[in-house]
Amino acid sequence: MKTERFSQVVLLAGAGAVLAGALALLAADGPTGAGGAGGAPGTAGAGVPAGLAGPAARAAAGVEAGAGAALPDLAALIGDREAWLRRHPDDAVSWAVLGTAYAEHGVRAGDPAAYPRAERALRRSLEVRPAAEGNHAAVLGLGELALARGDFGTARRWAERAAGRGASTAGPGWRVQALLVDAHRGLGDDAAAGKALERLRKLRPTSAVAQARAVELYRDQGWREDAAARAHDAVALSGTSVERAAALRRLGDLAWERGYAREALARYEAALRVAPGDAPSLAGRARALAALGRTDEALRVYGQALEARPLPDTALEAGDLYAALGRDAEARERYALVVGLAETAASYGVSTALVRGRYEAEHGDPDRAVASLRALWRGGHRSADVADALGRALLRAGEPSRALPYARAAGERGVRSALFAYHRGELERALGREGAARRHLEEALRINPYFSPLYAPAARRALAELGEPPEEPPGR
Repeated sequence: MKTERFSQVVLLAGAGAVLAGALALLAADGPTGAGGAGGAPGTAGAGVPAGLAGPAARAAAGVEAGAGAALPDLAALIGDREAWLRRHPDDAVSWAVLGTAYAEHGVRAGDPAAYPRAERALRRSLEVRPAAEGNHAAVLGLGELALARGDFGTARRWAERAAGRGASTAGPGWRVQALLVDAHRGLGDDAAAGKALERLRKLRPTSAVAQARAVELYRDQGWREDAAARAHDAVALSGTSVERAAALRRLGDLAWERGYAREALARYEAALRVAPGDAPSLAGRARALAALGRTDEALRVYGQALEARPLPDTALEAGDLYAALGRDAEARERYALVVGLAETAASYGVSTALVRGRYEAEHGDPDRAVASLRALWRGGHRSADVADALGRALLRAGEPSRALPYARAAGERGVRSALFAYHRGELERALGREGAARRHLEEALRINPYFSPLYAPAARRALAELGEPPEEPPGR
């Protein structure tokens, strides 16, 4: 069961980061309507589209602070700007807001079809007002869109371009740094992510946005207590229900990764009380229910999570649970859904190599998994998740010696992952290194005895087959 944090499209450390970037940059740039004159149609004095009211205004207010907005409010904002732009097609501000709203809605709803619409709107904004004339909002919006698609290298380049265009440290600069943290993490560059985080925390020292990214980076580095402390801070600093639900969900994730299934369940349920229907919290709740033996409930909640946000990662988790229960026909249905969802997302420009590689390695064609994951690695995506998945795929493809450097790279990054430890243990067993295999398999179950309904039992079986370590001869 997949428990790592960079699910292919659920990439933003805080909901609302996409549209927040646009609105804050617009405010910092000053009036930027059609032609860029103050008071131009479609702009208020601060550069935020005028005439917003009701749900659209709530969406704008929430995301301007980086706090996120409910999906119905985002939909209202999209509808409002679409109607406006039919009458005022040369309003660069509104094109940027519309594009970033499309991207945010795509992330939150698991709807990759929104991404081409987002790109067209953002590029139209740049046509009306080029980046050289100060259209930082569209530049950063394209970076957030690349992040949503899992293209971390492109996200980093757009963020660097936005920073190079003179984004002020008082306004949009902190959003540039937030994007850089996310992009560097996706690429596996913890040092660069840490530097961006420090800049972000100087600019926004008491924001939930900064705390949320600190949680993720500290977790990557194995600093569990620090990550938990920052997660609690993020809950306290949350400004909207969306932001608070995300913060509570992070606490659930941290508890789950330590094997505290009951605590994780409580955190996920708290998040769902704040934001009913929140898909990542539903998936987390299903995971915890399965660990506690409440499998019928878990399967039902997985169905709810897939309905709310149809992601291949969630379908893969559900398939593994069905397989562990011996319900093979239903498992095959969920695995087929993994492939279908991944292919659909890829057709809209989303990078699905990681989740598809994990699926193919375990349930499909390991050679295909190796090819796609190697391409991802060579393209600069060097995160611990990609290293672990590539090592596992090589093992499943019958190349354990070539797998070992990747398994080591995943384990040496700092994150304490039961799944990584299990993969390393099985790899060491295939290489005939029984002592190392036993040590890593025991570590996996010590970190989280429930880490997967398929592979936690497999780890126990492997340990039983290895038996007790041989006694050392006298005198040694």
